[in-house]
Amino acid sequence: MDARKQSSLLCHWAKEAGFDRAGIARLRQAEHGGYFLDWMARGRHAGMGYLARRVEVRLDPGSLFTGAKSALCVALHYQSEESDSAEADGLWSNVARYARGVDYHDLMGRRLATLATRIQAAFPDTVTRWYVDTGPVLERDLAAAAGLGAIGKNTCLLHPEAGSWFFIGELFTSLDLAAASIGIADPCGSCSRCLEACPTGALPKAYELDANRCISYWTIEHRGTIPPAVRPMLGEWVFGCDICQEVCPHNDEALRVTEEALHLPGERKALTLDDLLVLDAETYREVFKGSPMRRAKLSGLKRNAVVAMGNSGDVNHVERLLMALTRGEPELRGHAAWALGRIGGERAARGLEDATTEERDAVVRQEIALARESLGGSS
Repeated sequence: MDARKQSSLLCHWAKEAGFDRAGIARLRQAEHGGYFLDWMARGRHAGMGYLARRVEVRLDPGSLFTGAKSALCVALHYQSEESDSAEADGLWSNVARYARGVDYHDLMGRRLATLATRIQAAFPDTVTRWYVDTGPVLERDLAAAAGLGAIGKNTCLLHPEAGSWFFIGELFTSLDLAAASIGIADPCGSCSRCLEACPTGALPKAYELDANRCISYWTIEHRGTIPPAVRPMLGEWVFGCDICQEVCPHNDEALRVTEEALHLPGERKALTLDDLLVLDAETYREVFKGSPMRRAKLSGLKRNAVVAMGNSGDVNHVERLLMALTRGEPELRGHAAWALGRIGGERAARGLEDATTEERDAVVRQEIALARESLGGSS
């Protein structure tokens, strides 16, 4: 079987495995490798130090294993019908759409593993290895080379007909396959909606993301205390951010996906911001089993919920925040103090005053003092 027929067969099998689109990329030096190194050197990756590991493999995917020649790149669309009507209760309307269902790493990983087994059975001497955002790979470069899209001004992979609501993954193989003959042209043109809509300036110019200002970075990747100067930037987002995709005109008619695994499951659907603050570890593990939101850990989700409450300005959150101020871990207590200062009002001011005499942690005491100062109270 020649390379072109092999490529066509593998793409067909990928669709049978449950992927929406597939294409082949030949392994070569990463097209945007130089930009990646410069981006890292300028600190645009914020605290994601893991991106500096195995840089040589990121720049040359053919070095992943001896004999690696091609990558079967796959796409799975994730915007479900219910995404547009998720409850606007302050939680799910502020969770990135990709994170409402099952963890895409697991879903796509199982399908790629099945696909790898099928390929190895048909071509016994073939070596394969798959990744879903889990290895040292510049995935968008490969997916673009495979014809799955082009990198848009918001740095997402974008297809003029399919939009950007899709996951990508790769199955690397020693098969000498034929690559996509035609790539996707720049779909953005003169449009700059995403740059203008980003509320934090995380897209300082076209095709560049500054993670230091990205809501998704702070609510998912960052561990520990969120700097006070950053907190107002996050708005009411609890996990991730979809703004730059929501305003993209190519997503106006993007495919709506009905796969059950990508829907918000019933056991999480009723969860609110207030509920997050009282979740214990056991309930968290049960309710968020198989969810990509576990990436932020329970402490991160609670921290994010508190910041969202503060930025909402909703006085209905005050009582729950006062509970967090007196019963939470030090990190959560500090964020709760900030949120109460942000919301204001007599009840918040009185609670902060009471906490001043009870709090023993120096960092939290400073947070309380700053919150009271913002309300015009003494510290």
